[in-house]
Amino acid sequence: MSITIQKLGHLGDGIAEGPIFAAMTLPGEVVEGEVENGRIAAPRILVPSEQRVKAPCRHFKACGGCTMQHASDTLVAGWKRDIVANALAAHGLPAPIRDVHTSPRQSRRRAVFSGRRTKRGALIGFHGRASGTIVDLAECHVVRPELFALRETMAALVLLGASRKGEVSLTATLTLCGVDLAAEGLHPLDESLRAKATALGAEAGLARLSWNGETIAQWQDPVLPFGKARVAPPPGAFLQATAEGEAALLAAVREAVGGSARIVDLFAGCGTFSLPLAEQAEVLAVEGEADMLAALDRGWRRAQGLKRVEVATRDLFRRPLLPDELSRFDAVVLDPPRAGAEAQVAELARTDVARIAYVSCNPQSFARDAAALCAVGYQLQWIDVVDQFRWSPHVELAAAFRRPGA
Repeated sequence: MSITIQKLGHLGDGIAEGPIFAAMTLPGEVVEGEVENGRIAAPRILVPSEQRVKAPCRHFKACGGCTMQHASDTLVAGWKRDIVANALAAHGLPAPIRDVHTSPRQSRRRAVFSGRRTKRGALIGFHGRASGTIVDLAECHVVRPELFALRETMAALVLLGASRKGEVSLTATLTLCGVDLAAEGLHPLDESLRAKATALGAEAGLARLSWNGETIAQWQDPVLPFGKARVAPPPGAFLQATAEGEAALLAAVREAVGGSARIVDLFAGCGTFSLPLAEQAEVLAVEGEADMLAALDRGWRRAQGLKRVEVATRDLFRRPLLPDELSRFDAVVLDPPRAGAEAQVAELARTDVARIAYVSCNPQSFARDAAALCAVGYQLQWIDVVDQFRWSPHVELAAAFRRPGA
């Protein structure tokens, strides 16, 4: 049967009346194919959209890393804007979106590759579409070339330490001093494996090599710039995916907190926001992972020209900061994981904190938390959408909340 695609779903599939889902289709396109369980698995495009473009990567149809390379940048930006707007509309909230900041091609400085031993060698790449298989990559238009160039080193590590039954996770992060590579899912280390892996890392010019969570060799300090500070995160630690995306989020956070003199940064990580904000304000950085806070603290102590930064290790899901603890701050920065910050927002709603900068990687949990804040008088002033995961359904944003009269 032939159908007309009416809109895009939040995962990027085209949706026609029914609903009928069709992968890799765009609004306005007429497609045909066999419908099974409400889905056309292999749609044929009869009338293409003017927003359809040729996918730049040869692996696009097989690789699950990208879902929207067949669409123009304009369409993708509008789609991501709509994802945020629709999430807020579900809670009866407006979406004062100012802009969409899209990171350029080949800008991902942190990526998690998958590896597996085979009879002929090793596969290094990303999972296929809705599949556990690994697409062996010959090119990638998302990650930085410095990361992609390490495929042979990653393959050698997989051959050295992986079983035929398991899958290896390889987190590669580009730092100022080289690539920090953290491998998980390998055989336990012995002296022979340690020596061979160290030799591979040295030959590849890595900054640091970690094996199942243990740092086995460090040739350079794997530091990243957070404002005036230089921080060496723990192996595999969270990091904003692109430098451009981080800059857009930081600019939005700076604007949202304004000239606040006392700021608390909740879910602070390694200091992405805490350390740059310390150029203007005293900061309390709160994070559940002690090793990330330790890295933040070392970076602050070595930096020059920053105001005081205190750190506190705390599980903010189980033990959110309470109103009496929040009352001494002029502004709050929230950067929670995908689940959002429901417990912490419930406590914030009981305070008179004047400004909140909320950074989110999940529009649905953000909209839930935004509704809770707006219900007690906070105003959602503006939102910037930040697309660090180009061509994927992933959406990030930064938003500013103000409590009038506070």
